[in-house]
Amino acid sequence: MNIRVKICGITRRQDALEACAAGADLLGFNFVPGSPRYVNPYTAREIIRALPPFVLSVGVFANEDLRVLRDLSSFLHLDAVQLHGEEDPYYCRQVDLPVIKAVRVASEEDIRDLDRFDVAALLLDSKVKGTLGGSGVVFPWHLASDLCESRRVFIAGGMSPENVAEAVKTLGPFGVDTASGVETAPGIKDRALMESFIDAARRAAAQSGGNCVDVR
Repeated sequence: MNIRVKICGITRRQDALEACAAGADLLGFNFVPGSPRYVNPYTAREIIRALPPFVLSVGVFANEDLRVLRDLSSFLHLDAVQLHGEEDPYYCRQVDLPVIKAVRVASEEDIRDLDRFDVAALLLDSKVKGTLGGSGVVFPWHLASDLCESRRVFIAGGMSPENVAEAVKTLGPFGVDTASGVETAPGIKDRALMESFIDAARRAAAQSGGNCVDVR
């Protein structure tokens, strides 16, 4: 049984290569203006060019003009995009790459009607006023239980080496995602924390047997 591990908010080549060496499956590059983890597209392109085979590059956008998103995706040769704003199902269908739709969660109301999103995966993050993500706050995991059984779901929001195993064992998600949980400062990753996070996620997934599902 496998679990996908995504390290988000990559801003430096060194951090990207260390994350890959530790076993990350996906790396996230934040192109949301004003974000503390924003990375210049030219810098991101050089980092992505240095990635080893089979590690996926994911561009993180929020309420971006579709033409800009398409141009940047082509310029960077992204493998997928993560939409972290208020994008509706129609917008998601216009994206030519696999879409990870982020949903900010605080209550049951936030996860209703997600079947209308025909996307590659959902990413559940914490709903924190004034932030789109990377808050380091954990959302109520029990709200995601049923969804993880029927959809490909990445669990984000306050994921760290200390709690990722519990999240994996509790929910059996398709994947886990972290940014602030493996950092010394916004956008600056710590190699030891990344290694600990990925190792804990993999061990928990192995111990969970067949609980982690690969569904639509």
